[in-house]
Amino acid sequence: MASKSKKSTGRAKTARAAVSKTNSVKAKASNKPGAKGKAVKSKTATITAAKKTEQTRKMTKPVAAPKKPIAAKGGSEGLNLTGTKAPAFALPDQDGNQVSLDSLTARGNVVLYFYPKDMTPGCTTEACSFRDNLGALRTLGAEVAGISADSTDSHRRFIAKQSLNFPLLSDQGNIVTKAYGVYKKKSLYGREFMGIERTTFIIGRDGTVKKVFPKVKVNGHTDEVLAALKDLG
Repeated sequence: MASKSKKSTGRAKTARAAVSKTNSVKAKASNKPGAKGKAVKSKTATITAAKKTEQTRKMTKPVAAPKKPIAAKGGSEGLNLTGTKAPAFALPDQDGNQVSLDSLTARGNVVLYFYPKDMTPGCTTEACSFRDNLGALRTLGAEVAGISADSTDSHRRFIAKQSLNFPLLSDQGNIVTKAYGVYKKKSLYGREFMGIERTTFIIGRDGTVKKVFPKVKVNGHTDEVLAALKDLG
């Protein structure tokens, strides 16, 4: 029995010695120069990765959409700008040249008319009437310019087909038509849609709106414009 007890005690001492040796090896390994460096590098890498993750999260955060242009508010007869400064603009003409309101008023009063679409019957009648009466309009100190949402190419074809003698400006984004309050809800054959309401503005040399013709009827419209220009002197 004594022999067995001695053997058990010996085994316990051997086990404790093995554990102690293992702990000693681990302690030495952790005290090696490379071990501390690796630990620091590991910690730095973890912090860097966390920062990159945060930056990526910020970069991928949904960006608020830009505000849409605010359409000018107007009643059923369009925005009443009479007596106020006309909204400034610069739009490409049929040849792609930028034409501003200031460049138009620098030459005199401006008959600025907004129309729905090139080549259509009503718009053709209106444009040809301004074409045929341009001499009389200029005698009264006025120039003419048309604006629609058609492209510059469409304007160029329209001018060539009808031999128009004044510029047509392209407002494809409907920014200017909204500013003048002529881009509105319309209806045709029971279908509702947004479009340009036929409207004419007479703008003076000083940039002030002298008169507005809302919901224009093309027949006889040029005579109305000529009469208004005579009244303005």
